[in-house]
Amino acid sequence: MEQVKKAEIMDEGAMRRAVNRISYEIIEHNHGASNLVLAGVRTRGVFLAERMADKIAEVEGTRPQVISLDITGFRDDKPEEQSDIPLPAIEEIYRKTVIIVDDVLYTGRTVRAAMEVVLRMGRAQRIQLAALIDRGHRELPIRPDYVGKNLPTSHAEMVRVNMKEFDGKDSVVILTGAGS
Repeated sequence: MEQVKKAEIMDEGAMRRAVNRISYEIIEHNHGASNLVLAGVRTRGVFLAERMADKIAEVEGTRPQVISLDITGFRDDKPEEQSDIPLPAIEEIYRKTVIIVDDVLYTGRTVRAAMEVVLRMGRAQRIQLAALIDRGHRELPIRPDYVGKNLPTSHAEMVRVNMKEFDGKDSVVILTGAGS
């Protein structure tokens, strides 16, 4: 079914403000940035993590390491897919606070897979979650620590985060099926 744009929820400025606010909250909650690793869920979560790391570096003078999480082989809803990307070295997360960064939090299944990847990498001191958009509709008991925007939607709607680095522009839009 063809997806049709229903509404633009965030433009470039609103996305920048949300990323900045999340970055400040991360700094405050973790008492600085010296022991952080931002783990972006591929693909758009990595770009968000890079932006957050840049903002944290601007404020704190220390840029957290950013790693890319490929959750392909860890999804419980698509078990036949496999990833060919090796896990980062264990020492990258050992005794650090790992913040999983994703663009949209919906059922919680992507985050569950991301946590599995982090746990297989080694022993993080703690794992936190940052999401640009929280849609609700959780199927698993997962709650974000940092949220850019809570956006209640119906199951028939889709939230699309566009990133300059991947899509050529920054925006968050709600899409619906044609005829919905």
